[in-house]
Amino acid sequence: MAPSSPSRVAETLREEILNGTLAPGERIVQEDIAERFGASRQPVRDALRLLEGDGLVTLKANSGAWVSKLSEQECDEAYLVRERLEPLLLSKSIPNLTDAQLSRLKELVLEIEKTQDIESFLRLDREFHLLSYAGANDGMLSEFVERIWNTTQHYRRAFAKLNHFANSEVTHMEHKLILDGILRKDSPQAEGALEGHIRRTRVTLAEHKELFNN
Repeated sequence: MAPSSPSRVAETLREEILNGTLAPGERIVQEDIAERFGASRQPVRDALRLLEGDGLVTLKANSGAWVSKLSEQECDEAYLVRERLEPLLLSKSIPNLTDAQLSRLKELVLEIEKTQDIESFLRLDREFHLLSYAGANDGMLSEFVERIWNTTQHYRRAFAKLNHFANSEVTHMEHKLILDGILRKDSPQAEGALEGHIRRTRVTLAEHKELFNN
């Protein structure tokens, strides 16, 4: 793959946004990105459009590109949507998960419980939840859920810090309850545990308005 291809630029920027190197609301200067990758501005523009489709970048006509940022109300609404849609997606996924996927979900719950690094926690947590949805048919619901995960990544990181992720017995128990429902194909249990899991993040974030003041 050519170093200056839009997909290469997009993949690098995507990782930097998701890992917090590029912060919400931070401007992305196209000229700087083009120079960094030894690319012309057109591949950079194409890459930014890809990231806009993923919900990671906001493009403004005649103004530029910024890392997507949510207001307090937008974040609350995003989590309310997640509370409704992700249990539905999970219910569609559970009957179709393979033995290999179930085995990996079990491994992930153990790895999440052991990790002491917040970025590793976020990466493993994301893998666990998105893998749990992998049995659902690709479509609008799956795409929308992944997009909203992208736009709320920064706030998941903030919640993990507030929640002292490494010592959060509640988070680990919620993961185990979700997994138990998945393994027993008890969709109502898994859905209920997932809904409560997401709601707890929403309520905690709502108590910390300072996260949205910058």
